[in-house]
Amino acid sequence: MHGRHAVSAGQNGVNALPVPSLLTGHQTWYLGSMNSFEKNPESGRKSALETTAGPRPRHNTVQVKVGGIAVGGGAPIVVQSMTNTDTADVAATIAQVAALARAGSELVRITVDREEAAAAVPHIRDGLARQGVTTPLIGDFHYIGHKLLSEYPDCAQALDKYRINPGNVGFRDKRDSQFADIIEIANRNGKPVRIGANWGSLDQELLAQLMDENASSAAPVDARAVMREAMLRSALMSAARAEELGMPRNRIVLSAKVSAVQDLIAVYQELARRSDYAIHLGLTEAGMGSKGVVASSAALGILLQQGIGDTIRVSLTPEPGGDRSREVQVAQELLQTMGFRSFVPLVAACPGCGRTTSTTFQELARSIQDFIRQEMPQWRTRYPGVEDLNVAVMGCIVNGPGESKHADIGISLPGTGEAPAAPVFVDGKKVRTLRGPAISADFKALVIDYIEQRYRRNGDM
Repeated sequence: MHGRHAVSAGQNGVNALPVPSLLTGHQTWYLGSMNSFEKNPESGRKSALETTAGPRPRHNTVQVKVGGIAVGGGAPIVVQSMTNTDTADVAATIAQVAALARAGSELVRITVDREEAAAAVPHIRDGLARQGVTTPLIGDFHYIGHKLLSEYPDCAQALDKYRINPGNVGFRDKRDSQFADIIEIANRNGKPVRIGANWGSLDQELLAQLMDENASSAAPVDARAVMREAMLRSALMSAARAEELGMPRNRIVLSAKVSAVQDLIAVYQELARRSDYAIHLGLTEAGMGSKGVVASSAALGILLQQGIGDTIRVSLTPEPGGDRSREVQVAQELLQTMGFRSFVPLVAACPGCGRTTSTTFQELARSIQDFIRQEMPQWRTRYPGVEDLNVAVMGCIVNGPGESKHADIGISLPGTGEAPAAPVFVDGKKVRTLRGPAISADFKALVIDYIEQRYRRNGDM
């Protein structure tokens, strides 16, 4: 082969189109026979068609139990969230924790920032229990966590985990003693901790020390690299100190959050390389709306694909008066679209084009999706496995029938200028054609019937 665009002939002697090797990363291009799935003759490696699509194996971590939820050690990746109510407002915090739990948050963190908040925690726990909400609660402590946990032992007992920020747990000569106080209380109550470094509240003494060392180095590195190293050392040194104080590794979770996507990827890759502590992933201050969704999905998606991460939070800034549970939905959809977990049935819908000037398929897709999310709390117990259901709502004949066949149940609505008929496919086979103004209602009824027939437990009526 000669040059970057050299190609190889297939088995029939026909020159293949130039296709880059997806595995070698080099400039050797090759397309073997579609029937042979043969190796690239120059690299000796398997064709991309022979490989299995999927993430790398999960990074091995020590499992931590938070309440009844397993984090790490091969357990399913856990979705968590955080309230934005004043924790001292017991009723409001109960309502929001319950809403987050209903949305699917498996862990919920609450701010414990002052005495009134600490005093409220046991009442929040009891109020949730009366509603049947058993989602583990995590206390988020900064600056005076040692004092609040010591003076409010009922708070220390009611929480399922404590979050400690090594950057502000204490300053100068008080840092070690105040950190030790929290670890001692956690040990006494049998509670795990998350040691969460954040570059917005990084240990300034440690950072200054590393900056000085870097400045005097023969080969200094970029300041952002020094900052990442400071975060890593802050988290890892604190974890080592916690172990010295008697905290077992199976009660320690680590995080190292930044707000820049590339820095987040780099710091978590290194954290995974250096330790086997359970890892909490999150892009801090991700932002509002689509920016926050895209930034979090880009960063977390890459790390999850590399096998890094045992629990995730998508830190979205809600719109004024917006629904806090949106961050739970995004986290679930990220894990589900990447194939890590299933939470709710997926609805595939085409984006629309000039063939789909009618809004019928958009309205039906939204209606089906909203209906599924509304019904999922009851369906989880009534229809085990329904979260794996795939529904397709397509807008025209181009991809509609094919995409519908790939779904468990799908419909191909008529596009502009097409006959007013909508074929319905169930398990890959066309079962009927819907016509008339009631197409949407008729298809929704078929979806409900499909769920009832496929997922109903034996004995349920």
